[in-house]
Amino acid sequence: MHEYTERLDATAFSMEQDLQREFEARLIESSTLAFRVAYSVLRNSENAEDVAQEAFAKSYSSFRRLRDRDRFRRWLVRITWRLAINRLRSDRRRSLREAVPVETSITPTPVQSIIAQERAAQLWRAIDALPDKLRIVVVLAGIEEHDIREVATLLRLPEGTVKSRLFLARQRLKELMQ
Repeated sequence: MHEYTERLDATAFSMEQDLQREFEARLIESSTLAFRVAYSVLRNSENAEDVAQEAFAKSYSSFRRLRDRDRFRRWLVRITWRLAINRLRSDRRRSLREAVPVETSITPTPVQSIIAQERAAQLWRAIDALPDKLRIVVVLAGIEEHDIREVATLLRLPEGTVKSRLFLARQRLKELMQ
C-alpha cells in the first residue's frame, strides 16, 4: 500500500511539473502580448507592467482549468484586458474623488452636471453589456483612440473584422442608449 501511494505521489508530481513547463512555454510565447494589451488600455507603462504581472499570476493559478490550451493567447488577452479595464476604472474613480474642483469661466449648472454624469454612466453600462469581442474593439478604438490598424495588430485580427465589429458595436450602443 505504501509503494502504491508513493507511485501516485510521484505521478502527481510529474504531472504538475509537466503542467508548469507547458505554462512557462506558453507564457514565453505570449510575454509581451499581456503588456501590449494592458498598455493599450492604460497608456502607462508602470501600470501596464503591474497589470501584466497580475494577469500572469491569475493565468498561472487557473491554467490547469483551461480546457483548450491552444487558446492560451486569447485567454491571456481577455484576462489582461479585464484587469486593465478594472484598473482604469479604479484609477478614474480615485482621481475623481481626489480631484479639486477647478473654477472655469463656463460652469455647468448642477442639472447639466447630473445629466452628463447619468449619460456617462448609461454609456458605460451599455459598453459593459456588449459581448467581449465588440467591447474590446470599442474600448481600444473608441475610448483609447487607437486607429483600426493598431487595434487589428493588438487583437491579431484582420482590419476588416475590426471595422465590422466596431460598426456592430456602435449600432448596439446606439440601440442601448435610446
